[in-house]
Amino acid sequence: MPFAVYVLGLAVFAQGTSEFMLSGLLSGIAADLGVSLSAAGLLTSAFAVGMVVGAPVMALAGRTWPRRRALLLFLAVFVAVHAVGALTPSYGVLLATRFVGALANAGFWAVALSTAVAMVPDRLKGRAAAVVVGGVTVACVVGVPAGAVLGERWGWRSAFWAVAIVSLPAFLAVLRSIPGGRSATDEGAASVSVRDELRVLTGPRLRPVLLTMALVQGATFCTFSYLEPLLTRESGLGAGWVPVALALFGAGAFAGVTVAGRYADAHPVAVVATGMAALTVGWSALALTAGSPVLALVLVPLLGLLAFGTGTALITRVLGLAPGAPTLAGASSTTAFNLGATVGPWAGGLALGAGFGYRAPVGVSALLMVAAVLVAATTAKSRRPRAGERRLSGTRL
Repeated sequence: MPFAVYVLGLAVFAQGTSEFMLSGLLSGIAADLGVSLSAAGLLTSAFAVGMVVGAPVMALAGRTWPRRRALLLFLAVFVAVHAVGALTPSYGVLLATRFVGALANAGFWAVALSTAVAMVPDRLKGRAAAVVVGGVTVACVVGVPAGAVLGERWGWRSAFWAVAIVSLPAFLAVLRSIPGGRSATDEGAASVSVRDELRVLTGPRLRPVLLTMALVQGATFCTFSYLEPLLTRESGLGAGWVPVALALFGAGAFAGVTVAGRYADAHPVAVVATGMAALTVGWSALALTAGSPVLALVLVPLLGLLAFGTGTALITRVLGLAPGAPTLAGASSTTAFNLGATVGPWAGGLALGAGFGYRAPVGVSALLMVAAVLVAATTAKSRRPRAGERRLSGTRL
């Protein structure tokens, strides 16, 4: 695996820390800025909205740029908005910085995914995608718990400063490791028209996969965004257990990405189907047993493994189905991933605001997984050939 692929994973680590660290900082932000817990949760949704909008827009804007230039520009903007966020006393300004930071993050993600898979042969594309996504899981293991500790000791603003500082080595690593010019792959991607790429992405093969990805990630982020109040106010754990739980979730996520990276290329459908079924059962089990601190701490890493393993397999599936969309394939994966991250916290916040209790977001996660399973099952059934068609098509099925 080229060293530059791991460099991209390092940069995604810094950005993933920012995307997910609010799950351990919500109470502190809400108290400091004088807003409700649900309003603080919308900061996660604002970031996700920026990712949804930014992925295709930034990918298209950077079609003619050398990849290193695009990656460095996105990282520079990301660092700047985190400095502003750490300084502002305004909830509105903080909300805006989350959106702009997400635009930069989305652009980086889209370019990083396409860059990573372009550097390796077809048999390693799943592993290359897993390395990039693995940066997010390392953020969950190290960055997010560290952010929670910083927030506990020195306030939530210290976590924002830490993200800005950690991004600087990533900036230097990209500067030194990613080639500066345009490669033959870049020229080939630019020669494909945007209309042709959109035709691939909106075709009947990709639409249900992208929708399934959005629902799976919606289930993940619905609970993850409200994990801190779930554990402290429902499971009865002290605040000091929150970084531990986040680290457990991240460790499970890292294991899931590693396993998916090894098997998703060869068995994408089996990995996705198994993961989705297990996630449906897992979120339902957590909703029923969240009152037990032991069971909650057992289920958290297991759900991290299943969520990110399934998510990685879905990304690999999209990239495999969209060779005719070299610029927008990675962007579409990012958009679907973060569409779920937008809807999930919003739906969880609605359930909390309606007075259904701190387990409500977990119940919503289970319902979103049921919807994902139904979409996948309906799609598989609609594609199943009739008997006569099966005889005619032979082994091509």
